[in-house]
Amino acid sequence: MLTRITLIVVKTILWFVVISVALVVVLRFVPVTYTATMLMDENSVSRDWEPLSRIDRNMVSAVIAAEDSKFCSHDGFDVEAIEQALEERAEGKRERGASTISQQTAKNVFLWQGGGFFRKGLEAYFTFLIENLWSKRRIMEVYLNVAETGIGTYGVAAGAQRYFNHSAARLTRDEASRIAAVLPSPKKRGAVNPTGWTARYGNMIEARMGVVRRDALDACVYE
Repeated sequence: MLTRITLIVVKTILWFVVISVALVVVLRFVPVTYTATMLMDENSVSRDWEPLSRIDRNMVSAVIAAEDSKFCSHDGFDVEAIEQALEERAEGKRERGASTISQQTAKNVFLWQGGGFFRKGLEAYFTFLIENLWSKRRIMEVYLNVAETGIGTYGVAAGAQRYFNHSAARLTRDEASRIAAVLPSPKKRGAVNPTGWTARYGNMIEARMGVVRRDALDACVYE
């Protein structure tokens, strides 16, 4: 009986690995038109896939400045940030985010929102796959097209139209930084005339964008 159960478990795991790897390979070339998050969204969904060549470089600089300054140098996980987050949790301090752009892409494309060790484990697995089967440029391209940028709004192209009434191809530094400032909580923040913390965070991101370009922290996207 145990042998039969073990065999079923092994077969299930093997099929999952084969199917997941095949899906990741396909999405290396095919636009991601819908995700589980979009399907579960109670609002009318607005999305518009754009290749990275039609997204202003300011937007790439802004998300690297805001979300993941080590995007080009890590293998999907920022170990230092994870360690700091664990230390803060142990000390009872406010926890900082430790998810990289790669991890967020894996979650947004292949999984669902929320926590739990099971989802976190799957997130790590899919992060490993995309880091090894996609280029950094492709990871960035997908991220910028599936990240939620407003209520029912997905991708920076739809976000640019929502907030600034023009395409993502000509986002200014200020506009890109304001969209990036919305990303941590897109249902509660807006990029038009932001105030308070959102405005301050956007200004900080815009200042950091200069460092991104100066130190070529986005080089892996444009090499």
